[in-house]
Amino acid sequence: MPIVRFTQNIQRHVACPTREVAGITVRSVLEAYFADNAQARGYVLDDQGSLRKHMAAFIDGQQIRDRERLSDEVAPKAVVDVVQALSGG
Repeated sequence: MPIVRFTQNIQRHVACPTREVAGITVRSVLEAYFADNAQARGYVLDDQGSLRKHMAAFIDGQQIRDRERLSDEVAPKAVVDVVQALSGG
């Protein structure tokens, strides 16, 4: 099963321990994770279920392409990292 990890920056605001969850797309993996952690869902996803603008997600170190539908495929042994995106200059 894929592993979902959240950075310490996020965990300062909401508890998100690393967990293994079932799923084959970013959406299904995150929804499985959020099934037991609604507070984290609200922090990471917007009202439409898309990745919030201040968030980024990676599969095995590669940034996901579909931030809206979260349809990127996730391999059974993949690691999905959710991080706060930085902006500014």
